[in-house]
Amino acid sequence: MAFKHLALVAVVALTVAACEDDRYRGSARHHIPIPSATYALMSEKGMSKDQPILIRSYKKESELEIWKRKPNGQYALLKTFPMCRWSGQLGPKIREGDRMAPEGFYAISPAQMNPNSAFYVSFNMGYPNAFDRSHGRTGSHLMVHGACSSAGCYSMTDDQIGEIYALVREAHNAGQKAVQMQALPFRMTPENLAKHRLDTNIAFWKNLKEGTDYFEVTRDEPQVGVSGGRYVFNGNTSDPSVAQALQQKRQQDEVQVAALVAKGTPAIKLIYDDGDQHNSFKRTLVANGSDTLNRSVSWASRDVGISRPDALTSGPRVVVLDDRGKAKATIRAESADNEAVLAAVSAAAEPPAAKVEAAKPDAVKPEPARADTQPAATQLAKVLPGAATPAPVTTGSFGTASAESEPFYRRALGFVPLLGGSKPAEAPGSAPVASVVPTTPTNVLAPLPPRRSDKLRTTQLDLPAAAFASQPTTR
Repeated sequence: MAFKHLALVAVVALTVAACEDDRYRGSARHHIPIPSATYALMSEKGMSKDQPILIRSYKKESELEIWKRKPNGQYALLKTFPMCRWSGQLGPKIREGDRMAPEGFYAISPAQMNPNSAFYVSFNMGYPNAFDRSHGRTGSHLMVHGACSSAGCYSMTDDQIGEIYALVREAHNAGQKAVQMQALPFRMTPENLAKHRLDTNIAFWKNLKEGTDYFEVTRDEPQVGVSGGRYVFNGNTSDPSVAQALQQKRQQDEVQVAALVAKGTPAIKLIYDDGDQHNSFKRTLVANGSDTLNRSVSWASRDVGISRPDALTSGPRVVVLDDRGKAKATIRAESADNEAVLAAVSAAAEPPAAKVEAAKPDAVKPEPARADTQPAATQLAKVLPGAATPAPVTTGSFGTASAESEPFYRRALGFVPLLGGSKPAEAPGSAPVASVVPTTPTNVLAPLPPRRSDKLRTTQLDLPAAAFASQPTTR
């Protein structure tokens, strides 16, 4: 009897930890049709539903792309989907429970498709792959699914994942054995590489770029292997013309990165409260109110309570790094790509060099300029109108940080608590001091998703508050 009880507990725990669920065995969702508008788009671009596809996802930009092979053998972009939610930080998934969405090259076979998901439909990315296992990384059931909520997955709306699922299914049915998914931290542009050049993950990201470079040069799917704890692509490319084109692209990118650095592009690290979503979804939330996800809307599923509800109230912390990769200033910004904000933060954290006269026996050297001097504060205020005067840089348990500024859309539209999130921020004059969030993941208690009838879409549910009772969950 005790053994049966333990077995039941184990089964329940596994269900809690997964993004998938077999409660909907026999459902008709496996046969979701491709939308007619997408058929029209394929026809316009000279594609068909039976041709192979390839998936590319980008955390920082919160976008997911579907590429299709054309009759000439080259892939072309079919459609870009705004991503509704991803969790964690930029960087690869390391261990079970860290809330990180995987980064790398993954293969999605027919066996990984799940029409019976608790989150509408889903497919398993195949984490951990051979590369992840070679580094001892752990985790399971890392999915692309619906419901607009994530605990380590890439989450779309129900309508989006239904369309993506149908496109993958039809490619499988036509004979594609596995669909490649290139899960990337950001678009591998010289601008992004220059900004993130001192991030601790940069060597891994440059390894991923070798594969994305091959795809962008040839418009063909790279063949992926693992050797010496690194990804290898197409046996390091034996075709001389392709090898030459790849070398030329990499050299051009490196020249552009060097030029951006010489121009003064600051090195940064982005720290998210718990992942992010595409700005189009944020704008909808701000415009429609904090309960948008709890009402029927045209674009989104109901948020089922796995993503941290307070994590979308502002953009990521932008940490400006010195030449040794140490934090010298931190600011909240609506966009990590706001160059004027980064320049102002960098100037505020970098005191001007003191002019010291030739040393004399009784000379007193002038005191170095402080990081919170008026000119730097004035510069930051000009970039962020209405922002508080930056507080002096202080050192906490996780490094150096400056005062937070008011997020842009809170100043422009007035604060709206998102997803039932935190209370309004303090008035700008209070100038609270920001602290750098630790990069070490912590365990998070998150409520389980509500059980749903197979006949109901998530946008149609009107569940009682008790359905969102908090319970521990892991990923």
